[in-house]
Formats: sequence, structure tokens, C-alpha cells
Amino acid sequence: MKQQDATPVLVGDTTFYIRPFPAFKSANIFGQLTKTITPVAGGLLSLVGGTGDEKSIFDLNLEEAAPALAGAVSGLSGTVVETLLRQLLVDYGNIAYDDPETGATPKLTMDKANDLFCGEVQDMFILAVEVIKVNYNGFFKKLAAQFGAAIAKFKDLMAASSASTETSTPPSSES
Repeated sequence: MKQQDATPVLVGDTTFYIRPFPAFKSANIFGQLTKTITPVAGGLLSLVGGTGDEKSIFDLNLEEAAPALAGAVSGLSGTVVETLLRQLLVDYGNIAYDDPETGATPKLTMDKANDLFCGEVQDMFILAVEVIKVNYNGFFKKLAAQFGAAIAKFKDLMAASSASTETSTPPSSES
């Protein structure tokens, strides 16, 4: 994908145009992203499953993933989340939007993001996911494929361990 190629996405009532980050900026953001979402990724990757297929975190049913996502995100600080959202959405000028007032397509700024997402913060997270898809989708597909087998083996080991513990534990006697 070329750095100047924009991917249009509709979020809420606004069409955004997402361009990929430059390579080195992408690597920097990826470091921040992985540090932030690592607690979330384990739970989500186990929901993706699959051992050899090319599934992605983005293929998840969000209703099924919501409990794992909520539990993992609960440990993140607001400052960390805000910093990551700024990097993904406004710091590098990689997003433009259709402005119905002017008919232009300006870059998304902090002030405009505050205006667009005030009272609709979930749309800001949806746009951030779209930015991640544009920049890192192939990586997450490969990650899920690699860890799908490991997660399945871990679940099997845990089930086997649990089964052997159940048979060796004497029944409790009630008084």
C-alpha cells in the first residue's frame, strides 16, 4: 500500500480518508499499540481461534468479544488510551474527513476530533480501529494464525490438568 493512498471509511455520519503511516512512524506506533493492547490481545486471539487459517482480530463478533475486551481494557490508564488515540488519529495528519460545511476534505485536527466525537466517543474508537486495520491488518492475521495453535494447545493442557486434579481430589464432607 502506498503512503499516499487513502482508504475511505464511514464512521457515524462522517466519511474519513485514512492514509498509512510512514514506515518508521508506523513501527513507533506499533510499539505503543502492542504495549497497550497486549493485555487485550490474548483474550481476543483466543476468541479468533483457528490453527492454520488466516483469521484476524478484526473478524471477531464484537458481542462475543465484549466481556474479554472489557476485562482487559479495565486495567489501562486514561492517559495511555488518550495518547494512543492522539497518535492514531491526529498527531501525524494521516486522516482527512469530508467537511459538509465547506465541501473540502481537511486533515483531522484535535479541535475537529473533539467536535466530531463529543458525545460520540465510541465513534472515535471505531475510527482508531479502522486506522489500525489500514496499517496493521496483515500483521494481526498472521499473529492470530501463529498463536491460534498455541492457544488451542494451552486450553487442552488446562482441561487435562483440571480433569486430573478433579479425579485426585477427595470429595469434601459436609458436617
